[in-house]
Amino acid sequence: MKIAIDGPAGAGKSTVARQLAAELGYVYIDTGAMYRALTWKAIQESLDLDNEDSLYELAKNTEIHFEYNSHGQKLICDNQDVSDYIRSPLINGEVSKVASKTLLRTVMVAQQRKMAESKSVVMDGRDIGEYVLPDADYKFFLTARIEKRVMRRAEELRSGGYDIDVNIIEKEIIERDQIDSSREMGALKVLQDSIVIDTSDLSINEVIAVMKSYLKED
Repeated sequence: MKIAIDGPAGAGKSTVARQLAAELGYVYIDTGAMYRALTWKAIQESLDLDNEDSLYELAKNTEIHFEYNSHGQKLICDNQDVSDYIRSPLINGEVSKVASKTLLRTVMVAQQRKMAESKSVVMDGRDIGEYVLPDADYKFFLTARIEKRVMRRAEELRSGGYDIDVNIIEKEIIERDQIDSSREMGALKVLQDSIVIDTSDLSINEVIAVMKSYLKED
């Protein structure tokens, strides 16, 4: 079984996908975290984030994988746990620029497909249903009103100990929507076979209950 979950920043994809995978006993693959890890590494190496060739070479020479334990999931980039580093405001502001590079995405998508081979997975991102797992058994698209998405991202950053400006967060989310929706490869979009769920006024458990109601139909 393969479940694809797409949607914009702040719609609740990662939280829902992680919990849904745990409840179903599936592997959870957070593709957004993988692009965040590459963004973090590119910044660490002072690379030009507009240089597609250098980012392509970076992607080819970076080893990214997930590790799971009783405390949850960790993202390992070149043998370093970067789970906390990739959630910073700096990465939030730059990740779409990196993820928009077509050559880089070809490398990442190949890795993501390989991770999903021969196992039941819940995978979330921007282009999972259309490009990464077009043969997914279920394709969900989570969305929410902009004010809810800004509030969620602000709460996430505050819980991580960051000082935030809500107006800056809103501006970044709107810009990211524009970049993600217009990129040449793997654009964010609602597909013809997407099951759209507005999470604005739903709790995590309520969103998962809605999703499971579709899974039960088979």
